[in-house]
Amino acid sequence: MATPAVTREFNENVSGEQRSLAPAAIAVGFAVLCLSWMLNAMDRQVFYPLLPEIREDFGFTLEESGFLATGFTVGLAVAGFLAGFVVDRFSRKTVIVGSVLVYSLGTLAIPLSSGLYDMAAYRIVSGVGEGVQATALYAVVGSFFFHRRAFAAGFVGVAFGAGIFLGPMIGVPFATAFDSWRAPFFLFGGLGLVMVTLILVAVSRRMSEARAGTVAAAAQDYSHVPASPYNRNTLGFGIACVVSGTVFYGFMGLYPTFLREELGFDPAQAAFAVSMSGLGAMMALPAGWLGDRFSQKWLLAGTFVGTALVGYLMYAVVTGEAGQYVLSFLMGTLASGFLFTNCSTAMQRSVRPESVGRGQGLFMLTYYVAAAFSGLLFAKLVAAVGWSGAGMWQLAGASLLGAVALMLVRPDQMLGKR
Repeated sequence: MATPAVTREFNENVSGEQRSLAPAAIAVGFAVLCLSWMLNAMDRQVFYPLLPEIREDFGFTLEESGFLATGFTVGLAVAGFLAGFVVDRFSRKTVIVGSVLVYSLGTLAIPLSSGLYDMAAYRIVSGVGEGVQATALYAVVGSFFFHRRAFAAGFVGVAFGAGIFLGPMIGVPFATAFDSWRAPFFLFGGLGLVMVTLILVAVSRRMSEARAGTVAAAAQDYSHVPASPYNRNTLGFGIACVVSGTVFYGFMGLYPTFLREELGFDPAQAAFAVSMSGLGAMMALPAGWLGDRFSQKWLLAGTFVGTALVGYLMYAVVTGEAGQYVLSFLMGTLASGFLFTNCSTAMQRSVRPESVGRGQGLFMLTYYVAAAFSGLLFAKLVAAVGWSGAGMWQLAGASLLGAVALMLVRPDQMLGKR
């Protein structure tokens, strides 16, 4: 996961004490952190293509299924926001280890559910762990690769995309082999316990606890950035995050159900279509590279317009397999690769370096609270205006609203590019 380019970025932008960390230790530590984030994505992604079987097993309605698909992110949002205060004050490595343990235990509990409410509770517990991990992980990236945080975050986004791709591709055949939708949750939960050990052994505290931002702040003037993390730019980007979470998780939560119940795809075709969005999410690397070199305000605005077009075509025009595979890839590219990566790092750039954890926490709160109710909202729209109408309102219409909201942003009050 960590390439010589990333290592060079590190060496150019950190203190002499941090340079004493060997390149091999940087590569191994960063790779393990990326793998933990990939497992996070696999963990949450496997639920969606198995939802029709879970729905049939328990007799859930479409609205209940939509809430289960995305409602877990309410735990992710609240825990991620509160974790912003924690990671600015305590060991990030310890926080990451604890969070992976929590979401793995939540995953192991899901197949033990007896109904809607305890399954929702286990999903929320899993979301709590995932939210805390996300805040701590992106805080590590934001501090360790201070001047090229979006590029480094792109590698994390690639890992997330790989998880989105691999989750269904591994989970659905695993469920088929054991003739049970429960089997993949035991698999991924167990892998999470293994990941805890890998992080403890392989990630150096000189990486996880790096305070490069604080060192840079002492040598540079950041008075043009508002002292409070609650400012005009975090408001503008916050609205963009709300829209981004509503769009991406509204799409992810019920997309396999749309393919199978509306377009007649079989389970393997639906799983592959969902996995294509994971390949698109791996475009986070060039998305981060562009975010480091151009205005994130305009990059995000253009991405929202593209997302609106793709959402419209996906739900209102294209019905064939090949077309849906291409559109799923494009949705993953835009809504995950570009929007997630640049919304996250833009929120960090809207606060002073010493508040990077709280900046990431604000991203987690705004993005995932919206995501939590996106599946339920999409289901209600389907009931009211059909699948095509829901796609046009929640994906296309909301995306255009996100582009407009970015006009609030003042780039001159953000942390500048080098």
